[in-house]
Amino acid sequence: MTEQTPDEIMDLRGVPCPVNAARAIMQLALMSEGEVLEILIDDGEPIENVPASVESANYQILLQEQQSGGYWLLRIAA
Repeated sequence: MTEQTPDEIMDLRGVPCPVNAARAIMQLALMSEGEVLEILIDDGEPIENVPASVESANYQILLQEQQSGGYWLLRIAA
């Protein structure tokens, strides 16, 4: 898989559900088709809920990987 360079980066660590998903979806709506949003989210409830929320809003998750600090990095296609 080709590594996509993000066009926008949002650090949503510490932001509670569902606010983190809403912020990510609002940012994706402002972006052009084909651009990539990178978000950082916490483990636990955020990683359980945010990917499903983003996909239900018809955005595609390109990358989802846990980082050494215990948080998650997601890259999402706008």
